[in-house]
Parts: sequence; C-alpha cells; structure tokens
Amino acid sequence: MWSLYHHQHLPFSGLFRYRKPFSPFSANLFHGFKLNISNVRKRRGYRLRNRIFQVRALDEDTFNISLLDDWGIDEGTAGTLISSSDGEDSDGDFILNPVSDIDLPSGNVSTNDALTVTATRFAMIAKGRRKHRIRLGILNNLGLIVFLLALLLFVDWCAWKIVRQPLAPFYLSRPFFISTALVSIVGYLFVPFLNALKVHQNVRNEAPVRHHKKRGTPTMGGLFFIPIGIGVAKLIAGFSSVEVSGAAVATVAFASIGLLDDILSLIKNHNNGLSSQIKLFLELAAGTLFAFWLDTTSISSPYSMKMLIPLPAPLGLVCLGKCYLLLTSFCFVSMGTGVDLTDGLDGLAGGTAALAFVAMSIAVLPICSELAIFGASMAGACVGFLLHNRYRASIFMGDIGSLALGGGLAAMAACTGMFFPLFISSGFFFLETSSVIMQVAYFKATRWLSGAGHHLFRMAPFHHHLELCGFEEPTIVAGAYVVSCLLALVAGYVGLISA
Repeated sequence: MWSLYHHQHLPFSGLFRYRKPFSPFSANLFHGFKLNISNVRKRRGYRLRNRIFQVRALDEDTFNISLLDDWGIDEGTAGTLISSSDGEDSDGDFILNPVSDIDLPSGNVSTNDALTVTATRFAMIAKGRRKHRIRLGILNNLGLIVFLLALLLFVDWCAWKIVRQPLAPFYLSRPFFISTALVSIVGYLFVPFLNALKVHQNVRNEAPVRHHKKRGTPTMGGLFFIPIGIGVAKLIAGFSSVEVSGAAVATVAFASIGLLDDILSLIKNHNNGLSSQIKLFLELAAGTLFAFWLDTTSISSPYSMKMLIPLPAPLGLVCLGKCYLLLTSFCFVSMGTGVDLTDGLDGLAGGTAALAFVAMSIAVLPICSELAIFGASMAGACVGFLLHNRYRASIFMGDIGSLALGGGLAAMAACTGMFFPLFISSGFFFLETSSVIMQVAYFKATRWLSGAGHHLFRMAPFHHHLELCGFEEPTIVAGAYVVSCLLALVAGYVGLISA
C-alpha cells in the first residue's frame, strides 16, 4: 500500500484501508497511478500548497475502508484516500487512483518490515546486474576465442617462413580446434558427474563475501581437460617426440600434486589441503627431477648443444651450464604457484593460461615444432574448459588443473630454453605472485617497525584487491585478457627473433 505525506513527516490524522492492497515491491512506484487533483478535499478553507511529498510503504492494517463513506467516495472508485495532519498548515487530502489493473512483482516478505522491502528491491536490482555480468562473461570468451583463432591461423599461414620447412596444413590450429571441441563436449557429461559425487568447492572464510555464494560449485575440472590436452598433443605430434613426452610427464606430475591437494581439501571439508611448505617442496622436487632428466636425455636442438637460452640480438645465445638446472627448478615452482594463485575468479586462470600456451607455441616453433603442437593443444583444452568456467562458472579447475598448467608451461620453456618469452607471456601470473609476496613482506616489516602490521593491498592476490575496490569479476577478467593478449604478442615475437 502506498501513501503520500507531508514533507515535514507529520503524523496521519485519518487512516484508511484500501480493499486490494498493492504490492510494495514495484520498482517504479507510480507505474499505473495518477494523481487525481479533482478529488482533493480542502479542509478549513486552506488551499493546496506546492510542497514536496515522499512516498512510503505502510502497513496494510494502517487504513480503514469504513471511513471512506464519510468522505462521500463511491465504493466503486478504486482509490486510497489519505489525510494529512490536522494542523493549521494542513495541505489537504489526496486520492491515488489506479489507471488500470496491473501485475506487480510480489515477494514472500512481510509488508511490516520496511528494511526487508528495501533489501528485496536491491536483490531485484542485483539479479539484473548478475545477468549483465553473465553477458560480460560470454563476451570475454568470444573475444578470447576470436583472438586466439586469428593469431593461430596467421601463424599457420606464414609458418613456412618461420620454420624454413614445410609443415602440415593448420599445423597449430588443428590441435587447438580438436582439444576445444572435445573438452567442451566432455564437460557437459563430466560436470554433472562431479556434482553428483558432491566434489564441491570449499571457500576460505577470509575470501571476499561475494565468493561465499560459490560454495557447492563442482571443482577438480582438471580431471577431464588436462588429459584431453595431453592426449590430443601426443596423437598429433606422435609418440616418438621426446620433448612432448617430457612435457606431458611434467604436466601429469604437477597434476598429481594438485590432485592430492584437492582430495585432502575435500576430506578435511575446508580449503586447506597440503600445507604451502609441502606443496612447494613437491613442486621443487618435480622440477629438479625434470632438470636432471634434461641433463641426461638427448633432445633435439638446432644448436647441437643443450643448456642454452636464446635471447634477442645483440645478446644471442647464452650458455648457463649447470645454472640452467637451477633456472629450470625455479621456473617450475614459480609457474605452478603463479597459475594456482591466479585461479581465483571465473575464467581468469584458464584464459590467461591459454594465451600463455599460444605464445609459447609460437616461440618454440622454430626450435621444436612438435612441442608447439603440445602448447596449441593445451591452449585449446583451456578454451574448451572456459565454456564451463566463464562467469558464472559451473565448475572450477582446482589445484589439479592450475598446477598442471603451470608445469606444462615450464616444461615447454625448459625443453627449448625459451625462458624469456615464458616470463613475458606469464606476466599476469608473476603480478599475482608478486602481490602476495609484497603483501606478506610489507605486513611483517610494518609489524616489526611499529608493532602493528599494515596491509599494502586490501587483499592478496591482486585480483581480490581489485574486487574489494569495486570492480566486478568479468571486468577484472576482461582486463587480464587484454593485458595477456598484448604480452602474448610480445612474447611470440621475442621468441621468433631469438630463435
């Protein structure tokens, strides 16, 4: 029921009930109503003054329909008569007549609670904003797919100029297409399966408030898109490629670490699986074993020697010797941790990882063309997963997916020496990792100096800081995609001129 009253908030002297109370949940308050000035009653000879009136919802028990007869209002008139105060400044009485019968949205809340009414209206607004964010998530996916396809088709078109030897048609586009199609199809079968098994995401208590609504979303999506990406690469590149086999084993090893972490998280029923120290130790162990495998295995290299890092002119080839092994271990740990920290928003880690894989595929194409197939296939697997992981996500990749992506990127760089293009294409991952390091260091330093620790960011990693600053998830993801697209172009170009 709606009422108009004096701007000085004076009490009502006449209270009336309307036969069919209107719902208080209308977004447009005066929709379907008109102010009937002809029915204005003037009392004590005072004229209606120009005043500002406010509209509020009152209790349905506030009005008494029996008093309508005293004012001589026809019972057939669908109006609500409201009186102002009886003071000398009384402005008169008003009647709101509905123009026609309308259906207003209703809610299961009490009309006696104005705060609940307000909250319901805001919820209706938020529902519209969610639909807007969902559309933004779809646009992010479309933009990413168009960019990756255009880039891969362009590289396939001029690949003979890059490699100086004939390659199969659609050399990089074909594994990308196949992996994308397979992952997107399998996802429609695998997501309900994980949901039925109640393999659900656990949200940290210290996470932003809006993330708590993600509880109950299936996780461990890496179980279906990581094997598809590896399998397609092995089938197309052939099982005789040592580099592809080594990258596949490294990806599986890091996926196993993530799987163990996810299983422990589900068993403990909270978001704490492996401790950070144990996880770092396992990543370091896997990276070190891969480095020793590189040292003892004969891999193809256009320079007839290993442990080289190609850099743009005038630096050229840089031989690190045994330091190459240390750099390899560091790269595995940093990439695994970086992708894992980035996996905090819908579509953020998958999209940025797909761009990094495409950049690495272009960079390693002149050195090891089979390994470029591995990168294109993994990028396609990430894009296929994004069809289920965009806002709002129906599944998360979990640590099994994020750690595997980091391990695969590091393996591509270690097998070819393309560490510099990797660091460029993974710039967003290093931003996320650096934000956590700076947050911890700044807090400890200020606590040691002043006795009270202070935060450099509102929350780390950096994407949570942007969330708390008021940015929406799809907006943050779109910005990350734009930055990663530029970094991917630069990384691919640097790799080509370095080879």
